[in-house]
Amino acid sequence: MTAPLIRIDGLQKTYLLGDRRLEVLRGLDLVIEAGELVALTGPSGAGKSTFLHLLGTLDVPTRGRILFEGVDVFAGGEEERAVFRNRTIGFVFQSHHLLPEFTALENAMMPALIRRVGREEARRRGAEVLGLVGLADRLDHRPGELSGGEQQRVAIARALCLSPRLLLADEPTGNLDPQTAEGIHQLLIELNAHSGITAVVVTHNERLAGALPRRLRLLGGRLA
Repeated sequence: MTAPLIRIDGLQKTYLLGDRRLEVLRGLDLVIEAGELVALTGPSGAGKSTFLHLLGTLDVPTRGRILFEGVDVFAGGEEERAVFRNRTIGFVFQSHHLLPEFTALENAMMPALIRRVGREEARRRGAEVLGLVGLADRLDHRPGELSGGEQQRVAIARALCLSPRLLLADEPTGNLDPQTAEGIHQLLIELNAHSGITAVVVTHNERLAGALPRRLRLLGGRLA
């Protein structure tokens, strides 16, 4: 049988705060198949962002494994994980973190330049993903010339520039008004339908969570 895209076994994360141990994640088991669109909800402090950082290999678990197509992503060192992240994962955060001095196109093509893709190919990819998110007519606009929703669409385009297998979004609509947030919700669903990208979306937005096909809730460091 083919291995699932993601398999998580006994995932734990504990932080030491002086003499105190803070158990954030307490043994999570989860399988995510390719093409799934998953919402992760839970109260503040439940460990949602910690989970997403582990899934994106930005942090290292205390115990447990994360297998990507059957391969333990923590078996190697940080350099190997950095290559894995660059080739496999796209990140979208609550704050778009766009570079204000660069245009939408230059921001979107940045991951390709970091990978040392040729500049013309990087421009082609950047323009293509900006078209996917509905910003084909905003290529030369800087972030200060874009609305909040448009800036977040640029951030999503940047995450998609290298055609990642997995999109991780941490409160992608947290700073947006309800109407703009609804547009981002619909965009994520359309991107999943268009490209089959697998996505895990951390959100407090019950409307977004309810619109996604699979919904998980993190409570007390465990999936409920």
